[in-house]
Amino acid sequence: MQGNKRRDTSPEWAVRRRVHAMGLRYRVDVRPLSWLNRRADLVFVAAKVAVFIDGCFWHGCPEHHTAARTNAEYWASKVRQNRARDVETDRLLVEAGWKVLRVWEHEEPTTVAERVAAEVRARRRL
Repeated sequence: MQGNKRRDTSPEWAVRRRVHAMGLRYRVDVRPLSWLNRRADLVFVAAKVAVFIDGCFWHGCPEHHTAARTNAEYWASKVRQNRARDVETDRLLVEAGWKVLRVWEHEEPTTVAERVAAEVRARRRL
């Protein structure tokens, strides 16, 4: 699993380029909460918005996830744990006043960027 990138994946770059072009600035691959050992792909600190771009395989996308053929039980367990961790992360961030946006890697980057920008701008007005 070391060969799999934690940051700077193609879907992340595509969304980041579009969000940046909209004039928004963000932090990349940081912990929204310093005490929580979880990193968001894009973080808008002032607006308290955390964006996670989830991979279809690693997070069990209902549309595109395919079960592994080798070591199937290990991978099924791994994906279940990832999904449970995602739910816990979302809950902890929401309790701390953050807005969590989770998107799948297959979602159209421009649409994602527009959703992100709308949420960040709305929360800045609060």
